[in-house]
Amino acid sequence: MAVKVVFRVDASMQIGTGHVIRCLTLAEGLRDHGAVCSFICREHQGHLLDRIKEKSFDVVTLLDNEEGFLTDSSDLMSLPAHASWLGCGWQTDAEQTISVLNNVQPDWLVVDHYALDARWENVIKPYCKRLMVVDDIADRIHECDLLLDQNLVYEMESRYQDKVPNTCTLLLGLDYALLQPVYAKMHDCVQIKNESVQRILIYFGGADQNKLTERTISAFMQLNRPDIEVDVVISSKSHQAGLIEEQILNKDNIHLHSDLPTLASLMSKADLAIGAGGSTNWERLCLGLPALVVSISENQRQVTKFLNDQGLIKLMGHADEIDNQRIKVELEQILAMPNLFDWSKCCLDACNGKGLLKVVEILMS
Repeated sequence: MAVKVVFRVDASMQIGTGHVIRCLTLAEGLRDHGAVCSFICREHQGHLLDRIKEKSFDVVTLLDNEEGFLTDSSDLMSLPAHASWLGCGWQTDAEQTISVLNNVQPDWLVVDHYALDARWENVIKPYCKRLMVVDDIADRIHECDLLLDQNLVYEMESRYQDKVPNTCTLLLGLDYALLQPVYAKMHDCVQIKNESVQRILIYFGGADQNKLTERTISAFMQLNRPDIEVDVVISSKSHQAGLIEEQILNKDNIHLHSDLPTLASLMSKADLAIGAGGSTNWERLCLGLPALVVSISENQRQVTKFLNDQGLIKLMGHADEIDNQRIKVELEQILAMPNLFDWSKCCLDACNGKGLLKVVEILMS
C-alpha cells in the first residue's frame, strides 16, 4: 500500500509563504516515490490554497477564527511565541485536525508551524502512525518521531537538547534542505560567478510587509546603472504590486515577475541577489549566488548572523534598521568589486541541493 502523508501547515501575510512552499517541495518529492500526500491548512489572508490545488494535492480548509487565538486565557504565559499565527486556540486546531486524520489514518503527519508544540502533538499522535516536525527556531518542546531543521546556526547540534524525546531522530543542517529537484540538477552544472555584476535578482518573499522590494528598487535607481539588468519577483497578491509597476515604468532594464513556480532560472542568470534571510538562503547557496540579505523576522537573526560570519552572505541588518541609503551604499560596494568568484564558490560548496531526496528516503523507509 502507498505511504500516506498529511501536512499541517499554513501561509498568511504574517506567516509568509515559505512554510507551505517547502512542504509542497517535500510532498512532490514523496509523490514521485509513490506516496499519497494531502494538506490541512487554515484559510488566513494570504493563504496558498490555490497553489496547493494547482499541484494536484487534496487540501482540507480550516476556516480562520475571527474570535482570536486563545481558548483559555490561563494558557497565555505558556503558549509558543507565535501562538497568534494559528488563528484559533491550539485545542480547537487539534480537534479540527483530528476530524480530518480520522478519515485518512496517515503513516506520517508532517507539522510545519511555529504556533504548535508538544501539547498539540500529544493530542494528535494517536491519530497518525508517526509525526514529523519541521522547525527553524528551537523555541518550544516537541513530541515527535522525527524533526527537521535545515538551517545553519551556532550550536546547531545542541539546540534541540531537552526539547524532543530521546527517541526522536534529528535531521539538522543543509544536508537535509528541502529544495526543489531543479536546484540539485543545476548545482552540478552552474558556473561560478566570475565577472562584475551584470544582473541582479530582487526577491523578499511572498509577503514583504516591510516594503523592502520597493525600497531596494528605489536605491538601485539612484545609482543610475541602466547597464545592469534587474529581475524583481513579487506575489501577485502583494499590496506593493501596483506601486512597483509604476515605479519601474519606462525602465527597460528592470523586469517584473510574479507567482513563479521556481526561482532557479532567474538565480542561475543573476550575479547578485538581494533578499530576505529565510529559506531562499539555501536556494541561493546551492546555485552559488552571492546575496545582500535583510533579516525580516526574529527567527532569521541567528541564521543570517551565522551565514554572514561564515562569508556566505552580506548581511545588511534587520528590516527595522534598513533605509534606502543603507541599501544604496551596500550595493555600490558590491558593484565596485571586479568579480565575485571566491564568494560564489563558497556558496556553491555549502549546499549541494540533494537534501530533499534524503528526507524522502527516510519517510518512505
